[in-house]
Amino acid sequence: MPAPARFIDVHIVQSVPFANLNRDDTNSVKTVQYGNTLRTRVSSQSWKRATREVFQERIGQAALRTRRIGERVTQELEGRGWPPALAQRAGGHAAAASSIKFELAKDPADNKQFLPNTVLTNAMVYVPEAAVAELADLAEQHRQELESAKDIKKPADKSVLPKDAVEAVLRSRNGVINLFGRMLAEVDDAGVDGAVQVAHAMTTHETDVELDYFSAVDDITAAWKDSTGSGHMGHTEFSAGTFYRYATVDLRDLATNIGGEVRAARELIAAFLASYIESLPQAKKNSTAPHTIPDLVHISVRSDRPLSYAAAFEKPVRAGAPGGFGEVSRAELATYAQAANTLLGTGRIVTSGWASLETKDLTGLGTRHESFDDLITAALDAALHPAHDGAAA
Repeated sequence: MPAPARFIDVHIVQSVPFANLNRDDTNSVKTVQYGNTLRTRVSSQSWKRATREVFQERIGQAALRTRRIGERVTQELEGRGWPPALAQRAGGHAAAASSIKFELAKDPADNKQFLPNTVLTNAMVYVPEAAVAELADLAEQHRQELESAKDIKKPADKSVLPKDAVEAVLRSRNGVINLFGRMLAEVDDAGVDGAVQVAHAMTTHETDVELDYFSAVDDITAAWKDSTGSGHMGHTEFSAGTFYRYATVDLRDLATNIGGEVRAARELIAAFLASYIESLPQAKKNSTAPHTIPDLVHISVRSDRPLSYAAAFEKPVRAGAPGGFGEVSRAELATYAQAANTLLGTGRIVTSGWASLETKDLTGLGTRHESFDDLITAALDAALHPAHDGAAA
């Protein structure tokens, strides 16, 4: 009997031209030393957010991560016709009602003054978008108490809204939270272990960070020709390279989060894989437009443990004779995959396949597919097949 499927690994090789997909606190390109060489890096948080935004559009659900949940409730109530002052008080009480500690926002005109009812939770809540309407509904039910309540003016003030009802809303989930998880220790039983793990992307080769000097023309100065020089000048960091990207889906964790519904699991995993493959962080997009697609996607369904192939690039690849890192990176990935799976034993692979711009055959990556969609479908058919779905059932 085949071993049950447990993990779906997705490996991607993708070339990205002159860009700065993910900046640090000084607007510099993020980097990492690996194999004693400097690589360009894109953080997992950055790529996960880009993936989540595409994922939400695909499944038609959205989640909201914010410290300003009270202000969103205020906005919702004002849209329902509530007087602004009462809506603000209700939003403040909604945000202050849970176990999460809070502070009041400062007045932008005088930062020594605090704004009554503009409550900022100390921890960001992460809830389905529908939670805003649910909290507004709760305020509707308790409108009479809110009309006679005091404003929230300091962190010690108590809400007139029922804590249990508010926290029940904060514990609610949708497909986004079931897949990506939630960290909210301040509310009992609100935490959700994510079923997806995403690695930091890095280039398969050594990279240099380039400084791009720029100047901006003053249109009036240029037209009148009454002065010389630019209206503004500066510099920005960029790099270019071929990235290795990796993520894995834990079928057992997802089954725990959604109650073992195979159809729902298939919809969520399919949407995640397609979103991860097609997503790209959007930093500096207006000045670089680096919207490439992956050169190669390899998906492996495993029964034992997830397996990253990042070590394939611990020794940085060198450009081939005609130049370019894409072809040598794809070949290196295939070589490493075959060696690693031979070492571990192929009996733990439920299925594997790949789709690519590559015209040559690549051994070690399983069955070749014509499109990313075909590749995803084949992986899901095998992972969620009744004979293999021990983790998902």
